[in-house]
Amino acid sequence: MEPGSESIPRLYTRTGDHGTTGLSGGARVAKDSARLRAYGAYDELGAALAVAVGVLPDSCAEIREVVRRLQHELFIAQAELARAPRSPRPEPSSASRHVERLEKEIDTFDARHPTLNGFVLPGGSPSAAAFHVARTVARRAERELVTLNREEPVDPVLLAWANRLSDLLFALALATNAALGVSEVSPRYDV
Repeated sequence: MEPGSESIPRLYTRTGDHGTTGLSGGARVAKDSARLRAYGAYDELGAALAVAVGVLPDSCAEIREVVRRLQHELFIAQAELARAPRSPRPEPSSASRHVERLEKEIDTFDARHPTLNGFVLPGGSPSAAAFHVARTVARRAERELVTLNREEPVDPVLLAWANRLSDLLFALALATNAALGVSEVSPRYDV
């Protein structure tokens, strides 16, 4: 079955009423398993990115395009996490080209804001604030993925992709503020 061709006959199935959920291939796992926590965190990240895109001004069309693509990449990651351990990898799956593209985009968007001399407070414009929320969700999702990897090894490419993703979201937050003329604020430690 090709991704996106899944049939969803109804929104509820009653099969999870006792705390388990089905993986692709039919295996069932606890809803609080490491695999489902990682899968769910990436699902949450997709929703956080939808908020970021929703508040992004039209003047940031290039950033919107990158985020829309990231949402598609999240579905690829989720397809990998939704399969039973030791089952064949889904096609498509995370690939080194995804990691390389994230690195190029990090470099591109990082160059679009003034050089940082230290930490910055999350925020600025509503769009950048939304990217900071997405960044923190991405970091949590990565931690969940690392926990899963200790129990059931995951593809190293997926781990590398997860590590770059939050860096790109940070770069997008800063680039968005710069594009909108909003200055970053350094934290004060004398409050």
